[in-house]
Amino acid sequence: MRVVLAEDVYLLREGLIHLLRAHGIDIVAAVDTGEELLDALARHSVHAAIVDVRLPPGYTDEGVRAAIEARRRRPGFPVLVLSQYVEQIYARELLADGEGGVGYLLKDRVFDTGHFVGALRRVAAGGTAMDPEVIAKLLGGTSPLHPVASLTSREREVLQLMAQGRSNAAIAAALFVSEGTIGKHIAAIFAKLGLEATDDTNRRVLAVLAFLNHARPGPPDPAGL
Repeated sequence: MRVVLAEDVYLLREGLIHLLRAHGIDIVAAVDTGEELLDALARHSVHAAIVDVRLPPGYTDEGVRAAIEARRRRPGFPVLVLSQYVEQIYARELLADGEGGVGYLLKDRVFDTGHFVGALRRVAAGGTAMDPEVIAKLLGGTSPLHPVASLTSREREVLQLMAQGRSNAAIAAALFVSEGTIGKHIAAIFAKLGLEATDDTNRRVLAVLAFLNHARPGPPDPAGL
């Protein structure tokens, strides 16, 4: 796998390079600004980008803005965003295009090497890898009109674990049920969300995106003024 890394903290950047190379991942460019990230993506053929939310010069949202621009130029381009804190608005903006290939992890997760590398591989394959804290933040409100609201509490648990990128077997282990039971829950989720029987991997991504986007407020209701 070929990756571009955008991280301005030297020690973390060098640590990530060492970690990823130890797992057979080729870092074709390591940069420290959003502009350099876009330049590197224009010059190199890569499978994914790892991007810090806050980059020079303003240390606000330069990294995530560059990531969103990269996905605008190349729809569905896989991006794994790293952040020191849960910043709900940035996670939502990454999810807004309705494409897969999105990850949002807190930087603390980097120290769990297996989890971090696994998340990167899932994102590069078009899946999702959302930090549990990010998921919790995104689910701060629920629209009763969204199909996700029709899911049972168990189905929502399953979908939340899917959003973390867990397999059916891993979800079954976490919930202390059989893998067959999880399969039935997932089939019910697909049906309730109106996801037709095409490719299961693609349906998992669409279901997760629906789940994570369901709390986005809709337009105001004039009758409710």
